Amino acid sequence: MNFGFSEEQELLRATAREFLAREVPMTAVRELMDDPRGYNPAVYAKMAELGWLGLLLPEEYGGAGLTLVDEIVVAEELGRALTPSPFFAAFQGALAVLHGGSETQKKELLPEVAAGRKILTLAITEEAGNENADEIATTAVKKGGGFALTGTKLFVPDAQNADVLVVAARSGGPGEAGIALFLVERGAPGLTLAPLKSMDQTRRIAEVRFVDTPAQLLGTQGSGWATWKTVRNHALVHLAAEALGGAAKVLEDSVKYAKERVQFGKPIGVNQAIKHKCADMLIQVESSKSITYYAAWAVAEKTGEAELAASMAKAYTSDAYRATSAENIQIHGGVGFTWEYDCHLYFKRAKAIEVTYGDPAEHRERVAQLLNL
Repeated sequence: MNFGFSEEQELLRATAREFLAREVPMTAVRELMDDPRGYNPAVYAKMAELGWLGLLLPEEYGGAGLTLVDEIVVAEELGRALTPSPFFAAFQGALAVLHGGSETQKKELLPEVAAGRKILTLAITEEAGNENADEIATTAVKKGGGFALTGTKLFVPDAQNADVLVVAARSGGPGEAGIALFLVERGAPGLTLAPLKSMDQTRRIAEVRFVDTPAQLLGTQGSGWATWKTVRNHALVHLAAEALGGAAKVLEDSVKYAKERVQFGKPIGVNQAIKHKCADMLIQVESSKSITYYAAWAVAEKTGEAELAASMAKAYTSDAYRATSAENIQIHGGVGFTWEYDCHLYFKRAKAIEVTYGDPAEHRERVAQLLNL
């Protein structure tokens, strides 16, 4: 394992940071919070031109053929900039098609995703609020030459912007073996979307209902859960990278403010209490880097510790981001609680990441199970 990023990866990071600072400054982020779409299609198209939407897709499908280690470089910068975008949704949907779809489905959908012409999303979570196979109640029954879905999915990322939804439904018996993934087109009969209010206003989520909705089987029956587990590992590491980027940014903001804010004739950064807070934040950021980068490598290389590393990264970075973003508010003092400052936006994103695909307690439990503790 190489513990440093390559020259190409560092160039990718620099390009991403420069692009996002120019195209999605915080003024634009705040404007998009009130936009019904929640993102800027023109900026998303530019992301496609940069090759970001197809980083993990093979070249034969219009992608760059890179690995998750490369992708987290971009994910970290997206988190740092709080970028409102359907990137995370499309990332999951494309991976589901790549790892679970037929060759025909891959050739039909993946080049469209890489080019930014189609947005995919993944619908897993239901009323139970977790991603356990036994909790999947949405059903799929054969109808005509395809299937029909009936059920409800919650917290579906960017569902209102998606052209195609990848939906987990039960088409067989109990347990994981009975789960399959299905493709549902936007505007399909029986499909209704209802936007959900979220603490994080920089991301859109929705409730999606299916009533006898026509769907196409993705890949083969019974393979859905195995595909989802692969996607989940990638998604967890992506979220960890976003959390790392956000935590690094709030640390920088805290240090900057501590140097600039003067009380009683001196910067507040000279006070021991502020120094301790910043030092603790630095430890959490640096530790987040180590665990996230290792998890990305483990998942990319398909090592035996991939699932373990992904859950460890998600658990640690979720806690670290929440803690650092909270300390950022405290260091800023009274203004840190105001709408005009950005502190609360990072805290809200931290809370959203914390509960997406399992909170830290759930992932620590998964780690304990994987280690037979």
